[in-house]
Amino acid sequence: MKRPLPEAFAFRGSISRRANVLVGLGASFAVLLIWQISSWKGWLDPAFLPSPVEIAQSLWTMVLEGQIVGNALVSIGRILAAFALSAVMAIPIGLLMSSYRPVNAALEPMVDFIRYLPTPALVPISIIWFGVGEETKIFLLWLGTFFLVRYVAKEVFFRFSYHRGVWHSLLALVFCAVVTAWVFYRLLGRDPAVAWLAAGFMGIGFLTHLILDEIYSVDVMDTRIKASFGTALKLVDTKHWGHSAAMAAATVLAFMVTPPTKVFVENITSRALWTELHHRLLPQENKWFRGMAWVLESPPDAKARTIPAATSPISTGSILPAPAEPPKDK
Repeated sequence: MKRPLPEAFAFRGSISRRANVLVGLGASFAVLLIWQISSWKGWLDPAFLPSPVEIAQSLWTMVLEGQIVGNALVSIGRILAAFALSAVMAIPIGLLMSSYRPVNAALEPMVDFIRYLPTPALVPISIIWFGVGEETKIFLLWLGTFFLVRYVAKEVFFRFSYHRGVWHSLLALVFCAVVTAWVFYRLLGRDPAVAWLAAGFMGIGFLTHLILDEIYSVDVMDTRIKASFGTALKLVDTKHWGHSAAMAAATVLAFMVTPPTKVFVENITSRALWTELHHRLLPQENKWFRGMAWVLESPPDAKARTIPAATSPISTGSILPAPAEPPKDK
């Protein structure tokens, strides 16, 4: 239903969604236009505030030269490292503060005091402590994300971690596998092939969990299928497309800082690897019961089996028997 203009400008009035989008786009375009005209007139110093056209030209040049992607990956790596450090510290502290009143009473005043300090105010002292290298950047990012994890991540976690939601999907499987590869490569310093191998094992375990959830939805004794069938092993969460989009965006960002996959793909598809695995894990010449050959054939004579234990060679089919010791001179 169309709403008249006076109703839209009334106190706490309402407008349609289409009008809301158009007003937002029009206001943004008006600001850019005023900004550009001010630059053309010379009212703005380009050394401090370049015009939108100059910014767009510089952005396009950086994209063509490949600078924007490399710089973005470096920044994303710093943010993820700082966020990981914040999560390792903030999550246990938050659990302790919410579970035990004495811990909350002891830490709440200090946490609230530091929480409202602006991060830029700590830039000078962080430079004195850590210098101007990567340590200062990660420290400031950690300080800015620590309280974000402590107070905001809780609400985000409860909003996204509902039963049979986006975490019960193949999209979440890919996200956890990619994050595992990043952790093994960036934090643990493992080889790229090892990192992606760990990601593969994570994916297999995650898939096993989803399959078991689907099996649990089948009631064998009562011969019926529960209403939850099909809500675990799914591609995405179709009931909450916003959550699925956020998970997909997080997966893409995490994949951008993962190790290269070339070595892992070359190794996992090489014939030499599978030949070696076949040689080590499976019996040669399909002889599965080499140590029990006498069972398949005619059993040996009883006297032939009465060999002293000290000189009786034992073969397991995989370990060669030890050579017989020569008799000692009396």
